[in-house]
Amino acid sequence: MNRPWSKEETIIAFNLYCKIPFKDCNKAHPTIIKYARLLGRTPSALNMKIGNIGRLDPDLQTKGISGLTHGAKLEENVWNEFYNDPERLAFESERLVAQLTQQNIENLVENINVQDLPQGEERETIVKQRVNQSFFRVAVISAYNFCCCISGISNMELLEACNIVDWSQDKANKTNPKNGLCMNPFFHKAYDKHLVAITPDLTIIISDKLLNDAKETVFKNYLMHLNGQQIMLPGKFFPRKDFLDIHFQNFLKLQ
Repeated sequence: MNRPWSKEETIIAFNLYCKIPFKDCNKAHPTIIKYARLLGRTPSALNMKIGNIGRLDPDLQTKGISGLTHGAKLEENVWNEFYNDPERLAFESERLVAQLTQQNIENLVENINVQDLPQGEERETIVKQRVNQSFFRVAVISAYNFCCCISGISNMELLEACNIVDWSQDKANKTNPKNGLCMNPFFHKAYDKHLVAITPDLTIIISDKLLNDAKETVFKNYLMHLNGQQIMLPGKFFPRKDFLDIHFQNFLKLQ
């Protein structure tokens, strides 16, 4: 008889769903093989669990991708928890991954010097922020299939997760992948500075200031070509229209 999946195991499967492009999920994926071994499951079973979670994603349904058609109530509960409180479940999923891999949770975050961290409650707050930032980055970049949504660049060293609505404006959605866009550093900076916008219908808008400041003809022509084009769509976690509209309205005020 198959061993029932626990809530903790389901949350770990959800974590992998967020980090692996759905089109790449299969029993031969090295990450799925690694975590299946740690969970004491077969790669096929873990891949099926990820597919069961995928069936709940409305963005996949919009694209005509149903995931697996059968699943458990527990998967629905974890999915709903994520949508209601992405900040909490992001950290909880990373905590369980650290526990499963027998690491301190700080070790899951790149470029964090544990020795420099203060002790006590302040340390816990900083670690949680860094862990959730790392989760957000991986989930967003994965959602866009490791490509900048404007330029199409796919070099991992040149990809960043850009918040649509700044953390200071919406703390509840800091780690919500639907509040993220995958961009290269140039467009990320331009977006943050309201020199570039993306409308709620996913159209790229290049500001007149950025166009006028582009002195080199080839680059200016490139920006003009992008102006009015649609972004490259993510495979999951489509950016929320209300988030895009908040940024777009701020963009219009500054033009």
